[in-house]
Amino acid sequence: MTSQRKIYVLNGPNLNLLGTREPEIYGFDTLDDIADRMEDEARRANTEIDFRQSNHEGHLVDWLHEANAENATAVILNAGALTHTSLALHDAIKSISVPVIEVHISNPAARESFRRHSYVGMAAKGSIAGFGPLSYMLALEAALEMD
Repeated sequence: MTSQRKIYVLNGPNLNLLGTREPEIYGFDTLDDIADRMEDEARRANTEIDFRQSNHEGHLVDWLHEANAENATAVILNAGALTHTSLALHDAIKSISVPVIEVHISNPAARESFRRHSYVGMAAKGSIAGFGPLSYMLALEAALEMD
């Protein structure tokens, strides 16, 4: 009997404020709305989603290590602003064997210049950005196809 696939979906700082934070950029969907849609789609694909959010960099690093130890099939990571600053996340991604897909609701390349550099993207298998909450669903589709 094969075990159910598991995909970690990790969210960084300020993403708990989705739905109210700068809706002109991020829209009105909450993180719970996104999680619900992803879990529905994952269920249809016999895959478990482990959906988490933290405003603390160390939690994200620990969860990346955990995903590796738990033999997750993929990690979808929206590191928020840590995308542009965190060598710790870059190194954690490089240190695990689980493929990581970077995801962003907005398109960082079309925003402020400081958002155009991604330490996460430099280590990730791929990046999906600019499609609003649909970015998460596209990342899920990619994660399911990689297996």
